Amino acid sequence: MADTPTQSVCMAEKLSKESIQGWIKRRNGWRRRSNAIEKEFRFGSFRDSIVFVNRVATLADDAGHHPDIDVRYDRVTVKLYTHSAGGITEKDIRLAEQVDFATSAG
Repeated sequence: MADTPTQSVCMAEKLSKESIQGWIKRRNGWRRRSNAIEKEFRFGSFRDSIVFVNRVATLADDAGHHPDIDVRYDRVTVKLYTHSAGGITEKDIRLAEQVDFATSAG
C-alpha cells in the first residue's frame, strides 16, 4: 500500500526545542509561538498578498501539509505545525523554507 500524505504526517516526530531554536536563529523573521512556527510577510498591495497565498497553497498541497494562513490587506501570517505530532516537525521546517523561497522568487 502506498503512503498517502496523511499517513506520512502521522509518522512525523516533533523536533527538539534545541533543533527548533537553532533553525529559527538561522532564518529571518520566523518565530516560535507555542507549538508552531510563524512568520509575517508584508506586500505592496492586497493583490500581492493573495498571489503569495496562492503560491503557498500550491506548495502546501504538493507537500500534503496545510498551514494556517491569516490575510490582513498587505500582510500575510503563515503558521506551521503538525497536528498529528502535536508540534513542530521536519515537515514544517521544509515547508517554511519553501515559503521563504516563494517570496524571494518574485
